[in-house]
Amino acid sequence: MNAEVGRGDGEYLVVGVDGSEPSLRAADWAADEAVLRGVPLRVVYAHLWDRYEGSALARDVERPAGPPSPRDIADAGARRALARHPGLRVTVEVVPEEPEYALVREGRHAAALVVGTRGRSGVAEMLLGSVSLAVAAHADCPVIVLRGSHDHQATPPVHGRVVVGVGEDVKDPAAVRFAVAEARRRGVALEAVRAWRCPARESIDHPLVTGEPARLHEERAAEELETALRDVPDDLRVYRRTVEGYARRVLLDASHRADLLVVGARRREGHVGLQFGRVAHGLLHHSACPVVVVPHREGDA
Repeated sequence: MNAEVGRGDGEYLVVGVDGSEPSLRAADWAADEAVLRGVPLRVVYAHLWDRYEGSALARDVERPAGPPSPRDIADAGARRALARHPGLRVTVEVVPEEPEYALVREGRHAAALVVGTRGRSGVAEMLLGSVSLAVAAHADCPVIVLRGSHDHQATPPVHGRVVVGVGEDVKDPAAVRFAVAEARRRGVALEAVRAWRCPARESIDHPLVTGEPARLHEERAAEELETALRDVPDDLRVYRRTVEGYARRVLLDASHRADLLVVGARRREGHVGLQFGRVAHGLLHHSACPVVVVPHREGDA
């Protein structure tokens, strides 16, 4: 393979592979994304992952004699990427470490990190695997999790739309900035969604003012949406949607018409466990399209 990629923020894209077909499809998708960004692709295999047998191991993994070596698995991911884009610069890294730790470290200076979906206990690709979930919860860079029917491709667009969920923290819309950049790279529209709810206790007000509390909540949601979109370039087509309902359900519905669904995740120093809320957790398990988790650390500008 080619020479080592230079380090530095945003200089390359990382994809994690494990020898399964979903992970090699992630290499396909990551190759498209790397070409869109004009950066090299780094294929990483952490060889303490489970060894797979039978149909769980992708046919593209070469097995010259007995079980494949860690290098065989990593090279299979690189071959898939190069078959898709022969001119792409691809490097391979084999790491003797647990995958969640290795990939989080690899993502520290990456533009983004791509992982596939591989569930356990007979529900492969229905629920998110533990490694992908852990990486999305702890990485310092945006993590792209390939859920849904992405057709193994980042381009050309299928639906012609990137959707971003706008949360309450609109003063630092890192997720919006990422979504804007992705929409512009793809030449598609951006759909910004702000879900809102009217507390149940406010729905039984005096008949003469029925609907007033709901109107105020909707207006506040629209204002928050505009604040989050204040720096969006004028040349990007943007659809603004405020929708009454739980954010998880609203965004899951939106995922059916999106090529990419982008959400934010706040990182807290010293916090252990999954560092995103219930909305992102639900989307990672059930979205109909790839999901991007964009981290923001408290105190960052």
